[in-house]
Amino acid sequence: MKHSYVVFPDETEVTYSDMDSIGNVRIRIETPVDGGFKSFGCTLPSYEIMESVGYTEEELNRLKEFLYNNAHLILEYAAAGGFENAAAV
Repeated sequence: MKHSYVVFPDETEVTYSDMDSIGNVRIRIETPVDGGFKSFGCTLPSYEIMESVGYTEEELNRLKEFLYNNAHLILEYAAAGGFENAAAV
């Protein structure tokens, strides 16, 4: 299942999957642009990049920093089946 983590003022959305049986969570980041989306996908906790389309190196660095700073929360929420089910909320 896909869960929304945050939507920024520029409409960039960060989503995450439920945690799979080996502890991986898929992250997807999309920013709307004329004619489509910029997109970025990776897997936590390894930070393995699966896809990167349209973002500049500077934008990617900011997105990666955001993920590093929020990974512990995303992993907790994903393990619980989403933010709504997380015990710490």
